[in-house]
Amino acid sequence: MADNVAGEHEQHEHEPSFVESVTEKISETFHKDDSSDSDGEAKKSSPVSDLKDKVYRLFGRERPVHKVLGGGKAADIFLWKDKKVSAGVLGFATVIWVLFELVEYHLLTLVCHTLILALAVLFLWSNAASFINKSAPKFPEVALPEDIVLGVASAIRTEINTGLAILRNIASGKDLKKFLAVIAGLWVLSILGSCWNFLTLLYTSFVLLHTVPYLYNRYEDKVDAYAEKAEAEIKKQYAVFNVKVLSKIPVGTLKQKFA
Repeated sequence: MADNVAGEHEQHEHEPSFVESVTEKISETFHKDDSSDSDGEAKKSSPVSDLKDKVYRLFGRERPVHKVLGGGKAADIFLWKDKKVSAGVLGFATVIWVLFELVEYHLLTLVCHTLILALAVLFLWSNAASFINKSAPKFPEVALPEDIVLGVASAIRTEINTGLAILRNIASGKDLKKFLAVIAGLWVLSILGSCWNFLTLLYTSFVLLHTVPYLYNRYEDKVDAYAEKAEAEIKKQYAVFNVKVLSKIPVGTLKQKFA
C-alpha cells in the first residue's frame, strides 16, 4: 500500500511536468513561426530598403521636393497643388512685369494712379450711398501686427548673417572647390544681368520657380538618372582638371609667404 501511494504521488508529481513540457513545445513552435515570419519580412523588406538607399537623388536630396521648397502654401503654389491659386499668382506677376517692362510704367506712377482710383471710387461710393438708399461701405481697420513684423525682420536678419558667414568661409581660402563654384555662379549672373534688367531677371526666376520644381516632381526618376550620369562625368572632368591644373598651384608656399 505504501508503494502504491508513493507511486501515485510520483505520478502526480510528473503530471505538471508533462503539461509544462507540452506548453513549452507549443510556445517554441509559435516562437519559431514568429521568428520565421519576422525573418521573412526582414528578407522581403531589406532589398527594398537597400534599393531606396542606392537610388540617386539630385544634389543628394533626402527629402521630398515639397519639403525642400519649405513646405506650406509656398511649396503648394510652386508645385501647382491648387492650380487656380498658382495660375493667379503667376498671372499677377505677369501683369506686373508687363506694366513695368512693356508698358514702361514707373513704380511711383503706378502706386499713385492705383491709390487715386481706389480713393475716388470709395469716396464716391460713400457719398452716393445715401442717395441710392444703400448702406455706406465699411472700411476695416488695417494694422500690421508687431509679432509678424518682428518675425519677418528676424528671419531676414538670420538669412543675411548666414550668407555673410558663407562668404567669409569662402574668402578664407579653405575650400577651393566651393570658391570656384561661387565665382562661376557670380560670373553667370553677371552675364545674365548684362543681357536683361533686374525686373526681367526676377520675373524669369519667378517663372522658373513655377515650372522647374513642378516638372522635376513629375519626372523625378528620369531626371535623377540623367543627373547621375552628368555628375559622374563632371567629377571625371574635375579630377582631370585637378591633376593637370589645380594640383600644380603652389597654395602652400603662398600661405607660408603671407604667414
